[in-house]
Amino acid sequence: MKYIYPAVFTPEADGGFLVDFPDLPNCFTDGDNLEEAFENAEDALALKLWYMEEHGETIAPPSVPASLDTPDGASVALVKADTIAVRKMNDTKSIRKSITLPSWMDALAKEHNINFSQLLQNAIRRECGIEA
Repeated sequence: MKYIYPAVFTPEADGGFLVDFPDLPNCFTDGDNLEEAFENAEDALALKLWYMEEHGETIAPPSVPASLDTPDGASVALVKADTIAVRKMNDTKSIRKSITLPSWMDALAKEHNINFSQLLQNAIRRECGIEA
């Protein structure tokens, strides 16, 4: 799934930034500069949401950025997350599925050296609009 959540970026005295996601408990990160803070925020958000999806936790809808209380000097920015990308990188365990098809189709697939696992994976990706 793809998400967009507001994050509060609070500058630190050393030039770094603390990043907090008010809608998601215990989701925060930091960075030595603004660029690093944004990169880390994308990673933290995607990992937190993936974890919540995997554990069946309720995911709160994102707040409207203007409604958030922010500390003095802090700013709010929207951060994107793609849990499908995180899942592809982290959930690599293979599972076994059985399929049923006519014997003539099995023979045809053998003649053409078709790998059923790869074929099914590619078909699911295409059907769901996911890049390989």
